[in-house]
Amino acid sequence: MSESIEIRTIISNRNSQVSDSPVTDPAAGSKGLEGSNAFVCQRSKLETKTSALKKSSRYRSRSLSASSTDSYSSASYTGSSSDDDNVSPREKVQTNSSGNSDFCVRNITQHAFGRREIEIAEQEMPGIMALRKRAADDKPLKNAKIVGCTHINAQTAVLIETLAALGANLRWAACNIYSTQNEVAAALAEAGFSMFAWRGETEEDFWWCIDKCVNAENWQPNMILDDGGDATHLMLKKYPVMFKMIKGIVEESVTGVHRLYQLSKGGKLTVPAMNVNDSVTKTKYDNLYSCRESIIDSLKRSTDVMFGGKQVIICGYGEVGKGCSQALKGFGCVVYVTEIDPICALQACMDGFRVIKINEVIRNVDIVISATGNKNVVTREHMDKMKNGCIVCNMGHSNTEIDINSLRTPDLTWEKVRSQVDHVIWPDGKRIILLAEGRLVNLSCSSLPSFVVSITSATQALALIELFNAPPGRYKSDVYLLPKKMDEYVASLHLPTFDAHLTELTDEQAKYMGLNKAGPFKPNYYRY
Repeated sequence: MSESIEIRTIISNRNSQVSDSPVTDPAAGSKGLEGSNAFVCQRSKLETKTSALKKSSRYRSRSLSASSTDSYSSASYTGSSSDDDNVSPREKVQTNSSGNSDFCVRNITQHAFGRREIEIAEQEMPGIMALRKRAADDKPLKNAKIVGCTHINAQTAVLIETLAALGANLRWAACNIYSTQNEVAAALAEAGFSMFAWRGETEEDFWWCIDKCVNAENWQPNMILDDGGDATHLMLKKYPVMFKMIKGIVEESVTGVHRLYQLSKGGKLTVPAMNVNDSVTKTKYDNLYSCRESIIDSLKRSTDVMFGGKQVIICGYGEVGKGCSQALKGFGCVVYVTEIDPICALQACMDGFRVIKINEVIRNVDIVISATGNKNVVTREHMDKMKNGCIVCNMGHSNTEIDINSLRTPDLTWEKVRSQVDHVIWPDGKRIILLAEGRLVNLSCSSLPSFVVSITSATQALALIELFNAPPGRYKSDVYLLPKKMDEYVASLHLPTFDAHLTELTDEQAKYMGLNKAGPFKPNYYRY
């Protein structure tokens, strides 16, 4: 069987045991989640508060959004970005070597540095590279026009170039104002992609970039790849006619998936959507294994903290919280956990963590990490009680978990320490160390392991292929999980890296278990 036939077999002729029925929102009924208007963007309006705070005599070396103008990426190792380039990319006229100007990045001349980083990432992303090779001849995404809104880094670039190799046309923006690697965005623009992103965008820039990806001359998108739901939100609200022509949405974040379920529940979701976040390969590997490594990297790079003996509170014991807790415990931290879910709380107890309410230990802890997907988890009241030098950061997608707006008052002084690191100083001299202004710390202050992103990227690519090539009627206007067979296929793409050899069922064993020898090997309700 040829490799292209293998891809088609997995995408189009899935085993009859796999159910395509919509799945129930796992967040349904949870207390404390964002309300019915959660689809409205919760990002902080940094710039509207900057000028007033500059007037305060207590305000030292920066405005509250100063790190928005930092073009240096801590996830970038080339040192090629310039911190003194304060001209907005929107005011520049840039063209790549082919004369194309359909992009907006910080500095197109830095493309060579970005290309080197992409090449490094490719070496550690075997799954997505294998998928590119196997499906390139078949072009399963031919005629797909994809609006992408994700983090833009070297690993995402590998996904973008893979989708293009599979036949797709792309326009891409960033889902986070701090996580873009400027060199990588330049490298993609130089390669001919319509990239609209740079590190340190303002709130207005953020939405302008997404709008440029959605609304362009001779461009009618038919697919959305989203991370947080912002591209979906903008197109639905601003271009409702265009939105109805979308064939499918692929969403990979807890926040974005929750918003999709809300749309579906309210009858406003008019296209099928694939919930990649709750696929096994995404949940276990990106959320658990990746965060287990990246939380340490983020804290070390940004604060040089010694972990042994530190008291840490982790808000939320989902897959992200589990990964963070395991890592910090392994480094000798005393770890506390807060939870609203009794099942997750019991898991934390069985894993050796004490489950408490945040107020019980907030005066004594050295590090506070939010990982809930909720809002106002860490409030001004909590921060008022923190001890001097406490480190505060967020591992959730949205920047709403830590109440940053409550810190923007005349009685508090903000002092920039380094890129994405601020001291917030109280009148009595107490200071806390705030990382990335409450945004996703592992992508703002460090980077993700490329191998794990390979797993997530392969999952996203297969979800796009599935929705784009699905025959009419297979998917209704609802939210679906990635078919189990595809999850297994993504895992199989990465096993050769470890020289792993799968055991094969005999005919007798397959019959006894009621399984197809080629899979899927677990029912949809199985919990790994």
